[in-house]
Amino acid sequence: MSRTVRVIGAPTDYGANRRGVDMGPSAIRYAGLHDQLQAAGATCADAGDVLAPRMEERENGSDVNARHIDAVRDVNGRLADEVAASLTNGQFPLVLGGDHSVAIGSMAGSARDASIGVVWFDAHGDFNTPSTSPSGNVHGMPLAAALGLDEFADLEWANAAGLDAENVALVGLRDVDVSERKAIRESDVTAFTMSDIDERGLTSVVEDALDVAAKGVEGVHVSLDLDWLDPHEAPGVGTPVRGGVTYREAHAAMELLADRDERYDILRSMELVEVNPILDERNQTAEMAAELAASALGKRIL
Repeated sequence: MSRTVRVIGAPTDYGANRRGVDMGPSAIRYAGLHDQLQAAGATCADAGDVLAPRMEERENGSDVNARHIDAVRDVNGRLADEVAASLTNGQFPLVLGGDHSVAIGSMAGSARDASIGVVWFDAHGDFNTPSTSPSGNVHGMPLAAALGLDEFADLEWANAAGLDAENVALVGLRDVDVSERKAIRESDVTAFTMSDIDERGLTSVVEDALDVAAKGVEGVHVSLDLDWLDPHEAPGVGTPVRGGVTYREAHAAMELLADRDERYDILRSMELVEVNPILDERNQTAEMAAELAASALGKRIL
């Protein structure tokens, strides 16, 4: 499927507990993203980065339960506008993080003129709220924010995507906080752990996740945290967890997404997050991110 991909950088580490992910967008571009997208048959239009002042230029804020929440709000507002404008112009928005808190803006922009479902590829649930988070880091909260849980229910900027939990599928969980586990079980989201992938196989799990996300909505947003992969494949992430998916499994998942999109035109927006060049080895993780984006957008072996 030929399309114009609008690349939007969101170089923020406000929501993370380790510095460096703000350099992720540059690292992914340097890793050959433009060439990878062209190999997928797409035209690449780079919008540059949304304004995200360096941490040193901002006040730290006083909310220890949601650190730098005002900065997170500001950058996500700008990002939502960029994503929405891309879609209005007939372009496919591909967001480069930055920490995973940028998903709040990606989803809000994608859902501004359409209903969306979400497939969330991540080692973590990102289902904490300020009152349950053990760290106060907002990159562990974006899915809860978009669903309007707890304190986020009254924050219009956070839950602007209007997500229905029944259209949210988490894939590849293997490191979930106790409070998150309870919240996920009590919600209507569908969660697939790495144990599910081990038992059923990746293809079956991803197909089911796409069914969940796409049912009754106008498009699907894909959120891909690079820590979904095993650290041997993607070492340059802030919160690595052993036992993730392999290189080939990750590409197979993206190829399944592209196949579904070719048949039903469901893919509306995507983000790649949590690439930390400081922790990476020879830009390996950024290269993986660029390759996976290409696979999701239709690049094939033959």
